Amino acid sequence: MITPADVARMHANAAVHHTLNAADPLEPDELLYTSQSTGLPQGESLGNSIPTPAQLRERLAAAAAHAKPAAPSPHEQADATPTPAMMPRRRTSDRPATFASLDAQELPVVREYSAGGLVFDDHGRVAIIARHSRSGHLEWCLPKGHIEKGETPQQTAVREVHEETGILGEVVDSIATIDYWFTGTSQRVHKLVHHFALRQIGGELTVEGDPDHEAEDAIWVDFADLDDVLSYPNERKIAWLYARKLNRQG
Repeated sequence: MITPADVARMHANAAVHHTLNAADPLEPDELLYTSQSTGLPQGESLGNSIPTPAQLRERLAAAAAHAKPAAPSPHEQADATPTPAMMPRRRTSDRPATFASLDAQELPVVREYSAGGLVFDDHGRVAIIARHSRSGHLEWCLPKGHIEKGETPQQTAVREVHEETGILGEVVDSIATIDYWFTGTSQRVHKLVHHFALRQIGGELTVEGDPDHEAEDAIWVDFADLDDVLSYPNERKIAWLYARKLNRQG
């Protein structure tokens, strides 16, 4: 279980290093943005618009009352509880370290679809995971994964959150879709990641149930602290967008 000392250490390190079913009422919002437009508006931060834990509970419960079931219950959760990992360096720039070669324009294009999001407990905390990036760096991010054949994005979000964090959630709201490109050795990939808000209805925090063993660790973080902890600018903006949406609804 994360302690106040763990939170203080994460904040200190962060300061130093800084398709879809058309009939489904919970399909993602029309808002769709690319990795080139990830910065928050000037002067804005997650903390400027964050609801209190009590307001979060109230609004998530209200959203859940109008949401349809997201997916069948997954298999039973493991009992192991991980030890929080050290906070990795937070990226301070959205710019790529290298530029793609013009030869990449000739590579075949493949589209990938994933889903995941923010899963809240009753205290207004969000479960996040530590995983290694393609470059080998350990980074904190939101749980998510590929949409499998026959799944809706909502079902994928429930399954991936459960596999990577051990938390069983229900989808209560849609947030936004991240749209970005990256280039591999033999193809260019156009990826869409659908993000939802989920409310915890069971499970215990653990990474033991991850079938791909990609999640190194899982911790609870206060919603208001996500801007300081999440490694990816896109995901920090997802949290900011949802805080803004909750305030509009409230």
